Amino acid sequence: MAALYEGYTLCGLTPAQNQANSGIQGVEAERDSDHVVVTDSTRSVTLYKVSDQKPLSSWTVKQGQTLTCSAVYNSHTKEYVAVSDSKVIRIWKEEDILLDKAFKATVSSDVWRVHCVAGGEPVVLFHRGAVRFLDSLLSAPQQPIEEVLAQEEAIRWSTNIVTESQQFVIFTTEQKGDHFLYLQRLNPNSLQRYRLEREEPGLSPLSFSVSYRDKHIRLLYLYPNGHVYQSVVSVRGPVADEGAQPLPLPRSLLLGLPVGDGLLEEASAQALDDAHVAVVGVPHPSAGSGKDFLCIWNTNFQTLQAGKEMAGKIYGQLWSFCNKVFIPHGKTLSVIPYECPKSSLAAALGKLRQAKPEESKATTSVPSWNNILHEEKAHPSRTVETRKTRTSRKSQSASSLTNDQILELIKTTPVEEVQREVELLLSRTDIQDLQPLVGQIASTLVSRSLDDPAFYTPSSLAQLVHTRCLCHSVCPDLVLLALERKDYFLCQLCLQFFPDIPEAVTCACLKAFISMSDVDAENASLEPDSVSSMETLIAGERGPVGLQNGFSPSSAGEDRSDGLVGAGGTRAPQDKEKTLTPPEQICPVGLHKAVLLNEVLQTAYSDSFLLPHLKDLSSQNVVLFLQYLQFLYLKYSQDAFPQMPGSRSPSLTQIMDWVCLLLDAHFTVLVMTPEAKGLLLNLHKFVKSQVRLVSELGKIEGSLQELNKMKMAKDVGQYSIEIIELF
Repeated sequence: MAALYEGYTLCGLTPAQNQANSGIQGVEAERDSDHVVVTDSTRSVTLYKVSDQKPLSSWTVKQGQTLTCSAVYNSHTKEYVAVSDSKVIRIWKEEDILLDKAFKATVSSDVWRVHCVAGGEPVVLFHRGAVRFLDSLLSAPQQPIEEVLAQEEAIRWSTNIVTESQQFVIFTTEQKGDHFLYLQRLNPNSLQRYRLEREEPGLSPLSFSVSYRDKHIRLLYLYPNGHVYQSVVSVRGPVADEGAQPLPLPRSLLLGLPVGDGLLEEASAQALDDAHVAVVGVPHPSAGSGKDFLCIWNTNFQTLQAGKEMAGKIYGQLWSFCNKVFIPHGKTLSVIPYECPKSSLAAALGKLRQAKPEESKATTSVPSWNNILHEEKAHPSRTVETRKTRTSRKSQSASSLTNDQILELIKTTPVEEVQREVELLLSRTDIQDLQPLVGQIASTLVSRSLDDPAFYTPSSLAQLVHTRCLCHSVCPDLVLLALERKDYFLCQLCLQFFPDIPEAVTCACLKAFISMSDVDAENASLEPDSVSSMETLIAGERGPVGLQNGFSPSSAGEDRSDGLVGAGGTRAPQDKEKTLTPPEQICPVGLHKAVLLNEVLQTAYSDSFLLPHLKDLSSQNVVLFLQYLQFLYLKYSQDAFPQMPGSRSPSLTQIMDWVCLLLDAHFTVLVMTPEAKGLLLNLHKFVKSQVRLVSELGKIEGSLQELNKMKMAKDVGQYSIEIIELF
């Protein structure tokens, strides 16, 4: 069945005062599946990296100017295109800072939208229905623009698609209650016009979406009465003659959605594939009134397959890219991953039959039609097996249980039996799609563990994480459950394998690890390789003394004004330096605690989201964590190759980033803490050494660039002397 996973916030919204508009004109795909361009309803365009929930760049037009269509990305030229004040086309690159200084051209007629999709050229659709390629329009911006639409006919929606050999601009219009569909073929130009069938008097479509399949364009549209229709148009349809009446457009009813007592006001339907439709703003059949939901419906079997309640007002806007839904609600724009497996009746009813090992290894090569058509008669014992008691069911292996039976078994049976069945299930080789099943099992185990304090299956959860089919969005309570049960091995696995752990959960792990007692930490069973790697780093002898990674003990005393405390400011005799370890190289935390902290250091994060949660740490925890980071920095700077090949350990860059984050979050508290004074002076010296290192690397880079620019002589003879001057 289709599924909606845990969503996250991409950005905040600034809705209009009347709350009727979300403040967003459009969300457009950018260079890949992880980048989108968001255009607000007034003046700004922002580029976001979706996985990081982080704005990469933002551009704004001047006060008094307004963006009148959403910006698009031209993948061929790596440029952005938008329109301000209906007639000014603006084109800029990511490195451009000010829109006013970028390229702009004024055209002779009002622009409705600029469209650009992967594999196609940017096209401009004018308010009166004319279409131009962007390049041909910019070659003569003031060229006359013809009127395609009739009087009092206005565009309501438009899009752009690219087929195997053609590019189409598709738009719908409204004229005195009638709705029309236009298919503008480009290169060569031809126009197809159709009239949509009328719905109940006074009802106009709330939303449109288009998909292309089997040389046909499929138009999906939603009416306020909850009816979702589909119209199929051939890309080789008849070309409309000028002045001819538009052809009637047949339609078929795909869904009759529940609307409650009244009509829908702000709703949208988006085709996800040939059998699934995402709908927002339509009441959930089993929820009370006044609640807004995002739902996925199966159009083949008229079934609701997934639903998620959305907090705040729904604005009837919905975008879908790369298995992610973008939906504005309340004061946020959320990203919700989804999955739509292949539609079948068994899947729609939740009865998808799993192939069994003994069936795939049958000795006979001729199938029995009696067994296929009359399975229950051929195997009467199966009916009896389903009625066995729990005691006899314990002996039943996972290979003879369906997925639904295993999920039901997890909800009721003891821990030992659950762990055995999960282990048998994961050892099977006949499961076609393991990821959805692993997510369901993990969610069921976590839900039961949260409800029943006496139930917990650490080995099963660790096995599920090891499959790499889980992520935080699929089972959002798993990490917090592991922290609650003090299962630090499971925490370590989640931090290693989950790419989408939120910053709040990362900080919860950090707070738990740094606050735990050394006794609890040493009793924890952690991954052996990470423990061995950290043990080697702590107990290893120092390498040769020298300038490594921009820092050396001797350099610590070069600047006495920094007041470096205990960082090698006084030179010790060479023989003592090999045997004595400076105080800073004594690890301030235990071995196992250090291993867990290393996992936190390597977790992905966004600065703006992590900083607020770091402020919840106490001053004692911050000082201890900074001391540990100082220890790692000294080891990495002075020891020879502390990072063993293949070992999982934080990089020097990650260490310095966390130092800066902690100082940003707690600088005032640290300045007022007496025991942090020497630590801050040391860290200041570390930062200066890194700045010096980067500066030297910059000089080397400049020298190499100059060498690269030099043209080598084609014939230098058998002997030559060249003088190279580096500035």
